[in-house]
Amino acid sequence: MCFSPEGDLVGGVIVTAIGVDAIRHLRDRKDHLALATFPLVLGFHQIDETFVWWGLQGVVPHGVGRVATWIYLGIAFVVLPILVPLVVMLLEPTARRRWRMAPFLAIGAGVSTVLLETMLRNHPKVMLGRFHLAYSIGLQHGIIVIGLYIVATCGSMLASGFRHIVIFGLANVVAVAILARLSADGFASLWCFYAAIACGAILLHMRYAKPHKAAPYAMS
Repeated sequence: MCFSPEGDLVGGVIVTAIGVDAIRHLRDRKDHLALATFPLVLGFHQIDETFVWWGLQGVVPHGVGRVATWIYLGIAFVVLPILVPLVVMLLEPTARRRWRMAPFLAIGAGVSTVLLETMLRNHPKVMLGRFHLAYSIGLQHGIIVIGLYIVATCGSMLASGFRHIVIFGLANVVAVAILARLSADGFASLWCFYAAIACGAILLHMRYAKPHKAAPYAMS
């Protein structure tokens, strides 16, 4: 299988290592702290999904798998829609650029609220798919909500003034288009896996990006 508990575990460990290396290259850039720790969140996210797999396969107790499911969807549906635009906003060196990110953060907060309320009301369900886990939370108007989710996360990255963050955003937009066509019920699992692996762009930024001064943004 292309995606499996072993795949999630290995991917999670790799992405966590990327996060550790990104933090090593933080230097004095305090405004980059949220960005540098972002791969750690995604690495933990993928490792957590390993326990969702194992809960469904009977490797760990069912209760452990249920807790892991709530944690996984809590990060994917509640944390990320807010965290991604917030991370990008904190990177921007001028107040004007940060205000440009505010709409993405507001959209993300709205999406997060809707998804959390839906999860609490319907209780998440997860099933084994062929190459993925199929999550369901009984979401109404799913196309609209997921569309706004993509705007908040990918849109904020595309609007960034940093090249590597834009590359990260473009990679995720391409993944969204492909995965949405291939598997609707496996979107949450597959896209989060891809987003985690794409964190290599964040490491490139932490390693090689030069500090930006406010002047280049003055007219933007």
